[in-house]
Amino acid sequence: MRAFSTLLDSLIYTRSRNAKLKLIADYLRATPDPDRGWAIAALTGPLDLPAVKPAVIRALIEARVDPVLYRMSRDYVGDSAETVALLWPAPEGAGAQPPLSLDAVVTTLARVSRSDAPATLAAMLDRLTAEERFALLKMATGALRIGVSARLAKTAFAQAFGVDVDTVEELWHGLAPPYAALFDWAEGRAAAPDTADLPLFRAFMLAQPLEDLRVSLDDYAAEWKWDGIRVQLVRAGGETRLYSRAGDDITASFPDVAGAFVEDGVLDGELMVKGDAQGVDLGHEGAASFNALQQRLGRKQVSAKMLAEAPAFVRLYDILFDGAVDLRALGWSDRRARLEAFAERLPGDRFDLSALIDAPDFDTLERLRAGARDAAIEGVMLKQRASPYVTGRRAGLWYKWKRDPFTADCVMMYAQRGNGRRSSFYSDYTFGCWTDGGELLPVGKAYSGITDDELKFLDKFVRNHTSGRFGPVREVDKTLVLEIAFDSIHLSKRHKSGVAMRFPRIARIRTDKPAAEADTIAALKRLVT
Repeated sequence: MRAFSTLLDSLIYTRSRNAKLKLIADYLRATPDPDRGWAIAALTGPLDLPAVKPAVIRALIEARVDPVLYRMSRDYVGDSAETVALLWPAPEGAGAQPPLSLDAVVTTLARVSRSDAPATLAAMLDRLTAEERFALLKMATGALRIGVSARLAKTAFAQAFGVDVDTVEELWHGLAPPYAALFDWAEGRAAAPDTADLPLFRAFMLAQPLEDLRVSLDDYAAEWKWDGIRVQLVRAGGETRLYSRAGDDITASFPDVAGAFVEDGVLDGELMVKGDAQGVDLGHEGAASFNALQQRLGRKQVSAKMLAEAPAFVRLYDILFDGAVDLRALGWSDRRARLEAFAERLPGDRFDLSALIDAPDFDTLERLRAGARDAAIEGVMLKQRASPYVTGRRAGLWYKWKRDPFTADCVMMYAQRGNGRRSSFYSDYTFGCWTDGGELLPVGKAYSGITDDELKFLDKFVRNHTSGRFGPVREVDKTLVLEIAFDSIHLSKRHKSGVAMRFPRIARIRTDKPAAEADTIAALKRLVT
């Protein structure tokens, strides 16, 4: 545990991407199996220790430390694992016991029963230093949040052993932690694992923001950018898998889609829920807003009622494999022809093609984009017709041209401390708009879009204008207006205001505007598409 805790501590205080890569690579080269395999699993996300829940950890610390002290400390620190690690009263002589290996911790917690988990976890925490306790708790709850993405960890693995990162990515999803076969291959002791008949995830091709660039539609194809979640459909060896953009297996949440995909291959598309077409003539069956899809995300089991009320489907963008044939090296135009032929073999109630936008020039496309206010559209994609399907963002190949956001002037109502480096600041803000009767109701929450100076200004405002406290939440005087940008807005029965914003962020602080002149909920509802 000591080497792993040192790695986490170093990563937390390192901002440079190259420095983080070196830290992980050095750790992987210096650490023996299987500890390094468990470490890389923790960094990339697939490590699952179901018996260790936040409620178990909270009960353990509150049995050893005054609960009020713990909650006040948690509120101030902003991170449960760090608070517990620092407050934990280790017994005398704990440091004299032999150190715990990462392998011993993971294998023990993976097989412990829920009833035995509290005592087992407590015994481990008694033997560890504060730094090691922090690492264990972060790992056990799956909440590392140390500025390391799964892709960065895999890149560090590739750099550590001088292998291709895309090959690492593809092999990764066919193997289970602690990845002994992957390390054997990377260090030259064995051939690459055989994954030919496994439904593996392949890294997505991503787009760059278009910004102020204009391109020729002779060289680029245009299609709508849909507002669902990007998914990869994979069928091989008689199995079908649905993967999110992060490589998470979401098959169980969408059995209706997975059950309909029975052709061997790998497709790229947008997962959505059926709905009524609105706004513009899109040439597609209607899709509901993201809010409808969100009801099904993250569910391990989906009821028959939900399957009937929110039927899912995939709008297809691209094809990576046709059967066992890898098409990624082909240009987009050739892949598009293969995709159209493949789509004809799929059931039309679960799959359709993302139609190309018929625009003779960029000016026409710009006008079409400006008028596209359908609930399921985020903007426009521009894809170089000759582009192969490559991992990540590559300059000049694909561009995303998101539609201009909506904005609304809202009043700050509540604030809460953030996490990580923002844990000392009130950086999460709930804001509201007025009803026709003059009542202020919450319409959203945002924590992004502000500079460090603006964060300090808002934190000072919260501290100087607190009118009430509710645990970690502060109510503030309803005097400060924030201009909020958001991608779309939808009707919602779950919110008292009746609306829910998509991707709200703070555009600017309106110190020039009286709170009484902020927007109304009625005005927001007129923006619903």
